[in-house]
Amino acid sequence: MTARDATLALLAMRAPGATVCPSEVARALAKGGDWRREMPTVHAAVDHLVDEGVIRLSWKGQALPTRAGPYRIGRPD
Repeated sequence: MTARDATLALLAMRAPGATVCPSEVARALAKGGDWRREMPTVHAAVDHLVDEGVIRLSWKGQALPTRAGPYRIGRPD
């Protein structure tokens, strides 16, 4: 499974308006291993998904135009 696929699969399992933490995606990819190693791959996939308009980013309910610092992943409005 790719980081893109994992991100979209986790979002699909959430209620509308709910978000996913990037570390959840990394944990899904690591399958019990060192999930922190997966974070660069997750960040890269997130950047591409944002560019494509497939996802949106936010932090504490505020929209983020790009990935910076802590963030949550959600479906576009």
